[in-house]
Amino acid sequence: MQPWLPLPPKPHIKPRSPPHHPCRHLTFYFHDIIFNGKNFKNATAAIVGSPPWGNRTILAGQSHFGNLVVFDDPITLDNNLHSAPVGRAQGFYIYDRKDIFTAWLGFSFVFNSTQHRGSINFAGADPLMNKTRDISVIGGTGDFFMTRGVATLGD
Repeated sequence: MQPWLPLPPKPHIKPRSPPHHPCRHLTFYFHDIIFNGKNFKNATAAIVGSPPWGNRTILAGQSHFGNLVVFDDPITLDNNLHSAPVGRAQGFYIYDRKDIFTAWLGFSFVFNSTQHRGSINFAGADPLMNKTRDISVIGGTGDFFMTRGVATLGD
């Protein structure tokens, strides 16, 4: 028979919690210049789809219903189109209601600067008549890996 030996108590091990990453408040400006048939050199967006009564150089009607616009806009740190870009806003918006001026957005901020690398992805409704609008942040890459939350758009 073996002698009974009490085991030393297990040390209390506190589970490691993931490092705390606080919310970030970032402010960027993107500058959308729609192609109007004459401004090819400085246009950053183009109407690629329009309703049967529309065309691809002028947004259709008062609500622009049925227009699909793609864009590749510069992102700056201030509201000056001629400031040095820190990335590009790339994606599309669809004017999706006949009765009110609103759109549905899907786009990414793609960064390649000394301050930020990677992308932030956005999707959702944009009620354009509101002074500020919230849109879902649905992911990201690089410095913004797995980013999620809400972004506020404004004029």
